[in-house]
Amino acid sequence: MRVDIEDLHVAYAGRTVVAGAHLMAAEGEITGLVGPNGSGKSTLLRTVYRHLKPAAGRVLLAGADIREMTPVQSARHVAALPQERGSDFELTVREVVVMGRTPYKRAFAGENAADRDVVARALADVGMDGHAGRRFTDLSGGERQRVLLARAFAQDPDVLVLDEPTNHLDVRHQVELLALLRTQRRTTLVSLHDLNAAASVCDRLHVLHAGAVVASGRPRDVLTPELMAEVFGVRAAVVDHPLTGDPLIAFDHRAPADAEGSVTVETHAGR
Repeated sequence: MRVDIEDLHVAYAGRTVVAGAHLMAAEGEITGLVGPNGSGKSTLLRTVYRHLKPAAGRVLLAGADIREMTPVQSARHVAALPQERGSDFELTVREVVVMGRTPYKRAFAGENAADRDVVARALADVGMDGHAGRRFTDLSGGERQRVLLARAFAQDPDVLVLDEPTNHLDVRHQVELLALLRTQRRTTLVSLHDLNAAASVCDRLHVLHAGAVVASGRPRDVLTPELMAEVFGVRAAVVDHPLTGDPLIAFDHRAPADAEGSVTVETHAGR
């Protein structure tokens, strides 16, 4: 399912956070949002899973305005892993993942065989199938992250919205999660701080700065030394990864970029 964001404006507390954003996530592709802290990535994603209502603009799922769908309809299409993650679930791991089946159940309806299969597969996908009976509150931060991702998988969505999904994960589980996203082949919108991870896993990137999309396109076309300097304020070289051939960004940790002026990056075609 394709996602189109058209002329999106979001403001709260009297401040514009996203200003006129246009971007697209193609069906079956992983589309990344990158940018400095405060650039509007999380705010934009919250409009896609309906946590925030935009002041103007639209989020379209296969051409249909998500705000015109019922909450149940949109929940069958979009599942989210937000940054604000509950830590007080007095539930078992399996019970948390079962919550992902809610959009498909009538009130007070119990599980059926299909639900049990979906939940079991979701737990196995994130490597938590051996922990189904543990209390969610007893888990480490990384384990909780994987359980909440399993809940999103159990929702069986057309679109995954992931806000910094590798937070709290060690290196091995970061690599495994990103590889898992590639195998899912769902339309995925993901924000990532790690630019090298974004370059490796994403089919398309949108770069945000001060609430605006300033560049869009393939990672190799977008992640240039010039953009690193202008948007992120760092000196960097972009080379080929010796193992994968993906763009690899080598940062100069000894000195910042020479100039930290206004952003002048030309937006690539990618709406």
